[in-house]
Amino acid sequence: MSVTTLDAGPSHILDNPAWASLTGPHAHFAERVGHAARYHRDVAPFHAVSDEDDPRAWTDLAALVGPGGTASVRGVTEAPEGWEVVRTGHGVQLVDTSLRAAPDPDAVRLGPGDVPEILDLVARTEPGPYLPRTVEMGTYLGIRHHGRLIALAGERLHPPGWTEISAVCTDPDHRGRGLATRLVRAVAAGIKERGERPFLHAAAANANAIRLYESIGFTLRRRTVFSLVRHTGAAALEETA
Repeated sequence: MSVTTLDAGPSHILDNPAWASLTGPHAHFAERVGHAARYHRDVAPFHAVSDEDDPRAWTDLAALVGPGGTASVRGVTEAPEGWEVVRTGHGVQLVDTSLRAAPDPDAVRLGPGDVPEILDLVARTEPGPYLPRTVEMGTYLGIRHHGRLIALAGERLHPPGWTEISAVCTDPDHRGRGLATRLVRAVAAGIKERGERPFLHAAAANANAIRLYESIGFTLRRRTVFSLVRHTGAAALEETA
């Protein structure tokens, strides 16, 4: 599987989607210090810097998280002075190139009242991080069976002109019925109605998910790395002293 050059370029908005979201459509969810930002802690666990090669961004991130604080950032494999990498994970980013988007008659809009059920399903299926207010980031759709939530998909990061499809999961007892694909198509229909384009992320090791997304019209754009970094002390703050 090779990385396509689709939409490639050193300054493409999807190269830093969390920053583009936090300084754009999701600014109302942001806590920001200069060149660093993060989502409110009950919305999403993501942090972002304007440029990981800019020392000012790390100084600002240090001020945002404080000594000993951690940040989940994209594209960082070696932390600068005053930081350490706690763990890393490899992922892929895929974009819609030929997805057939379509509303689903069985899909229901989920809201704050559905959060306990959503969190239960997420805990059992582990599609990625989901917090009590993640549902506010965009449209989340679900499918129920005898009143019980059995499948989920929704919108997460929102760079201008794009919307990430996330939290795609199905109860293990109901897999193999195409529910996840139906919900991805339904969420994408809403995104395209706004004149935006869907994209998504998956773990690089999740070959089954990547094959599924490619089979329904997504194209691999790039590989990336996600890291949890910890501010180890005052070194990163000295420039502001």
